Formats: sequence, structure tokens, C-alpha cells
Amino acid sequence: MSKPTYLTPEGKAKLIAELETLKGPRRDELALRLRSAIQMGDLSENADYHKAKEDQGFLEGRIQEIEAILRNPVIIEKTQARGVVSIGSFVTIQERDLDPETYHLVGPTEADPRNGKISHESPLGKALLGRKVGDNVEVEAPAGKVTYVVKSVK
Repeated sequence: MSKPTYLTPEGKAKLIAELETLKGPRRDELALRLRSAIQMGDLSENADYHKAKEDQGFLEGRIQEIEAILRNPVIIEKTQARGVVSIGSFVTIQERDLDPETYHLVGPTEADPRNGKISHESPLGKALLGRKVGDNVEVEAPAGKVTYVVKSVK
């Protein structure tokens, strides 16, 4: 049995849209590229053909990956546990003497730290799970231990 895949409703919608694009226009485009390359003749030394086949492999792999993710996702709705960090929470934390930072705790599929989305499986995400406002959270970072204070949980 595989681990559940956690997705926000927005993340699920993005994956569905990507899947439709990959199965439609992208597949059609690749089919045209392959047809054109095949018509050029000798396939053993045809760089266009080999590149198109490689691209086709990546495309089909991504389609399979998205279909597997969407097979049984666990949709992250608004969190019920008020004041306790869980998957789906928006958490504001602050490191001593620095500005507060707000993160949305999501599944690894949607993690995008530059845009404020961190995985619940990341070191910081794991450390935050179950914490409350005012708690100190210690995280092992590459530069050493970092301590944060939980400022708010929504």
C-alpha cells in the first residue's frame, strides 16, 4: 500500500489541467514531430527522431506520475484543529531578531518553499506538526540548529 498523496483543492486542479494539456496538445505536438522525423528517412542517425522519442518518454512518464497522484489523493481542506499545526495550516513562525515568515503546510507534491508552501515531510514541516502558538520549534538545518517561535496558526 502506498503512502497517501496530500493535495489542496488548488493543487489537484493544477494537476488535472496539466494532465489534460499533456494528453492533448503536447501528445499531438510530439506525434507530429515524430511523423516529420520518420519521413526524413534513416532513423539510426536522425537526431530529431531520437530527441522526439526521448521527449515522448518523458511526457508519458509525467502522465503516468500525475495519474498515479490523482488515483487516490487526500484532499487538504481547511484545518479543523484550531490553533494546532496540521497539514493544510497556514503557520507564521519567527526566528529570533528576523521578520516573521508564513508557510502553508502541504503535501510533498505541492511543496514550493519560494512561494510559501512547505511539505509536512520536510524537516521544518515535521517539526511544526502538532505545535501551538507560542511553542518553540527547533529544526536541524545544514548550518546547525535553528529555533523558531510559532506566532500564529490558521
